Amino acid sequence: MARRPGYYALRIAAVTALYAVGWTAFLLIGDSWWTLAAAAFLALVFGQVALLAHDLAHRQVFRLRKASEVSGRVAGNLGIGMGYGWWQDKHTRHHANPNHEDLDPDLDPDIFVWTQDQARRARGLPRLLGRSQAYLFFPLLALEGFNLHVSGVRSLFDRSLKHRVWEASLLAAHLVGYLGALFLVLPPGKAVAFLLVHQCLFGVYLGSIFAPNHKGMPILRGAERPDFLRRQVLTSRDVRGGPFIDLVLGGLNYQIEHHLFPSMPSPHLRRAQAIVRGYCQELGVSHLETGLVDSYRQTLASLHAAGAPLRRPRTA
Repeated sequence: MARRPGYYALRIAAVTALYAVGWTAFLLIGDSWWTLAAAAFLALVFGQVALLAHDLAHRQVFRLRKASEVSGRVAGNLGIGMGYGWWQDKHTRHHANPNHEDLDPDLDPDIFVWTQDQARRARGLPRLLGRSQAYLFFPLLALEGFNLHVSGVRSLFDRSLKHRVWEASLLAAHLVGYLGALFLVLPPGKAVAFLLVHQCLFGVYLGSIFAPNHKGMPILRGAERPDFLRRQVLTSRDVRGGPFIDLVLGGLNYQIEHHLFPSMPSPHLRRAQAIVRGYCQELGVSHLETGLVDSYRQTLASLHAAGAPLRRPRTA
């Protein structure tokens, strides 16, 4: 549980340097279709910034709340245009009740349906997409980057949001700087193409990081409230893969350990995994670990099963 100031200093410096390299390349390439390569590179960098904002929100980096919140807003709002306050509230509620149909905001049927009960009640877009949602899942992740921006702006109209002026100022600075750079350096057609490639790949990357964590795992309903250990372990999935997967997924591949110890610095999660796995074996609690590809297979299979009621012909 000890802080890792050296690790995070190096990680923040590396991500900041990559952020600067990406935008410098964008400026140097200028009016050329090769600028789309910079867009793809920056999509990955934005994903790494989001992972840093996640660790900051969980106070893995700094012990003090103020330092965590200031850094998180700089990384989230200013760095990638994500509403930090909105996301932190949503993510906190998710951690309290992961994969609970009624209490986890990540299971809201706004686009996808996550259970067959949701499918039977679905109206509008979820009903339209639900029957084929397993096939549409990854293509629709391309919209996740845009969704983060829109949700962050919408949250500014919620008077319960803390530090609304600060959040709005940082989001506005990001928006003006981002769009200003695109349309000052590139002609309109290339600027729009850069925006679409960058934001769509960012959305796919971000969604691919979070999808393996809980999708396809048991879903709780109603009064189902297991004890803390089972609530966190049985609804989460670890993803094996070594240092490369650790880097790409930002340590969230140890999702079980992260949910049990959300303020534990991400480089310690691998060490914690062996302890948690052994303890779960003693108690007879399932500790699921799969490969990355298999985690996506399980996710898509659960989406296909959830949409089954929408594929059945209606009876007269």
